[in-house]
Amino acid sequence: MKERLEQLRKEALEHIEGAKDLKEIQQIRITYLGKKGPITDILRGMKNLAPEERPKIGALANEVRETITEKIEKKWKELEQAAIQRKLAEESIDVTLPGRKMTVGNRHPLTRVIEEVEDLFIGLGYTVAEGPEVETDYYNFEALNIPKDHPARDMQDSFYITNDLLMRTQTSPVQARTMEKAKGKGPIKIICPGKTFRRDNDDATHSHQFMQIEGLVVDENIRMSDLYGTLEYFAKKIFGNDRQIRLRPSFFPFTEPSLEMDISCKICGGKGCHVCKGSGWIEILGAGMVHPNVLRMNGFDPEKYSGFAFGVGVERIAMLKYGIDDIRHFYTNDVRFLHQFFQKD
Repeated sequence: MKERLEQLRKEALEHIEGAKDLKEIQQIRITYLGKKGPITDILRGMKNLAPEERPKIGALANEVRETITEKIEKKWKELEQAAIQRKLAEESIDVTLPGRKMTVGNRHPLTRVIEEVEDLFIGLGYTVAEGPEVETDYYNFEALNIPKDHPARDMQDSFYITNDLLMRTQTSPVQARTMEKAKGKGPIKIICPGKTFRRDNDDATHSHQFMQIEGLVVDENIRMSDLYGTLEYFAKKIFGNDRQIRLRPSFFPFTEPSLEMDISCKICGGKGCHVCKGSGWIEILGAGMVHPNVLRMNGFDPEKYSGFAFGVGVERIAMLKYGIDDIRHFYTNDVRFLHQFFQKD
């Protein structure tokens, strides 16, 4: 039995040394150390040995089993490490290559325009004011010098929720609320960006929902020259330093005098083309000096304070700035359109 154990040790060590993979080494473990293996059989047969032989054979059997176990564990680690190295070689990754950046959302072109205008006016000392989109008839019309029987309401047919509540037709109510909150004490320098709503038929240049940015300045000794300088600075910063502006008389119930501002056509340089309809100028916004009635209704003394206001459509800026010919593109969420404005920030 002693010779049998030595022979098993020799055979097992040879097989372990020649094992090529983990599967083979596992099979060697089962063959020699399993419940049906030869070493187990020898230990079970020790009852048939003479009493004086049992301790010797038992000790040798345990020694052989421990030797085989140690060699198997050592070989297992070697083969496991070799398998990992082969896998790394087969699935090698060039860590010097740049990673693949995940595509994330980006700012909408209208959002870009709003942020650009906000940054411009914040740099001039203005603050950004906001107000409710569901507005009262008083703030949307009456506080802006547009009484219930005024014909100007016909141009701002809106979505009424009740007889007194409607979706605001302009961001001007924010101006009225701001002046009212100031309780007759200036100065006020605000811009009011936001959504507005009118019951228009949607086409290339009209939408039932659109964005506006309005500005308001109220203080002592505010003049038309202040408005002119502000509008010229705005036009050149947004559309380019080579843009020229012109002011035309107009009418708005909440300003007096009122005006509209045109900028020189970027396409033709003011010579006349299909974009500017041969005039060399493109209408961009409405403005004027705040009407004394508006100042008075919102708590300011028109004998002491004066001011100017202006309003521009965000879509109008974006269409001229980016050469977009249909306002509906801004609201259809067509990714082919939006992808043109993707920027890596």
